[in-house]
Amino acid sequence: MRKALIATATAALAGLLVIPAAAAGTAGPGAPGIGDPYYPTYGNGGYDVSHYDLDLSYQPATDTLSGTTTVTATATQGLTSFDLDFALDVSKVTVNGRPAAFATSGEQELVVTPRHPLARGQRISVAVTYSGVPSTVQRYGFTSWQRTPDGGVAVNEPESAWWWFPSNDHPADKATYDVTVKVPSGEQAISNGLLVSSRTRNGWTSFHWRQDEQQATYLATLAVGRFDLTHSRTGAGVPVINAYSTALDPTVAANARASVERTGEIIDFLSGWFGPYPFDAAGGYVPNVTSHFSLEAQTRVFYSPAFFAKGVNTDVVAHELTHQWWGDDVSLERWSDIWLNEGFASYAEWLWAEHEGKGTPQQLARQVYDAHPADDPFWTVKPGDPGAANQFDDAVYDRGAVAVQALRDTIGDPAFRALLKAWPAQHRYGNGTIAQFETLAEHLSGRNLHDFFQTWLFTPAKPASFPAGS
Repeated sequence: MRKALIATATAALAGLLVIPAAAAGTAGPGAPGIGDPYYPTYGNGGYDVSHYDLDLSYQPATDTLSGTTTVTATATQGLTSFDLDFALDVSKVTVNGRPAAFATSGEQELVVTPRHPLARGQRISVAVTYSGVPSTVQRYGFTSWQRTPDGGVAVNEPESAWWWFPSNDHPADKATYDVTVKVPSGEQAISNGLLVSSRTRNGWTSFHWRQDEQQATYLATLAVGRFDLTHSRTGAGVPVINAYSTALDPTVAANARASVERTGEIIDFLSGWFGPYPFDAAGGYVPNVTSHFSLEAQTRVFYSPAFFAKGVNTDVVAHELTHQWWGDDVSLERWSDIWLNEGFASYAEWLWAEHEGKGTPQQLARQVYDAHPADDPFWTVKPGDPGAANQFDDAVYDRGAVAVQALRDTIGDPAFRALLKAWPAQHRYGNGTIAQFETLAEHLSGRNLHDFFQTWLFTPAKPASFPAGS
């Protein structure tokens, strides 16, 4: 994510309690939270999702979303009941084809009770039929469904899924996706992955998108509206689909196109640093929204028009495309490790700046280091554990990027370049932690880096000196 303004309420969500899952080998309710240290109620315990199949209809005139989502999962404990994260009105739930009891608990918990307890290791197919107006769902004053004059957009971080589909809404539980959305003819529905089909009948058009690689729930996105689409390919042949709202200001639209249409070129550049692009599709979309952030939605980046209001901006494109490796391919195991996403995506902006002749990463990192005196609150935020209230603080991005350059200077260029490729390869389509990254960095460099990581990521103070570099 790159932001001008983050409209979330992370601080208000910290410090909640977790209800432990039933002990292994016994049947009991699944926990209503996955146990994240920042957001204990996010996600759920007791099962692991492998696939989401969304079959939806959306009416822009009323902002009504309806349909059925089928969740395929495996029970990781004996279950008498389990939770899904969801906020719209549910009319029916089945578990393995049989009607199941359901109830709501709290703001976004859908508690499902199957007819018979589920055994550990049992495959589960949960079909939830629902309807609602997602833009009216508020949590601590914000919504992850942005209504537009001609449709709506589902996008946010650290959570957005439960506004439009029931899920285990935490990046620790990744899955594949089929997203089919029926909209009035003339409208388009855009989501992640590749477009499998589009069919028009009786005044409605159905769009079917498929994401074949594991994807975190907050990276699932949906945009409905009127768009101009472009098609191209990366140098390696990956199809690139970009979309621009037809309602954008003409100047903003021109700047957006001049930026986002370089997606294939930027992916080819980043592949030289991070290894082969990890997915079978790429691209982005620029809808007619007023929000001021962009998000690394997997294979289909969301860009706020605000990033192109003042001119061409390929920096944000480089940032969000870097997340396809750092955040999407390898996702966080817990939100406290946000540096693995934002520190490296911000650092990649400096790699791209060097490519464009606008300064080296060493020069740009030194500028940030020198610009903030030791008593600047900038240094009080720990990129390696910023806290929920500071998860998207500028320091996580900029101090985080400085830490990456400091690591490069400390271990040397050969080990650093090997590290940037080894991390995505080692954890492909999975999750990772800062502790695991430190272990890999030590292995590749042959150095003990404990003091380095403590100083640059976990100490709320300005490091005494900046490495000289090579």
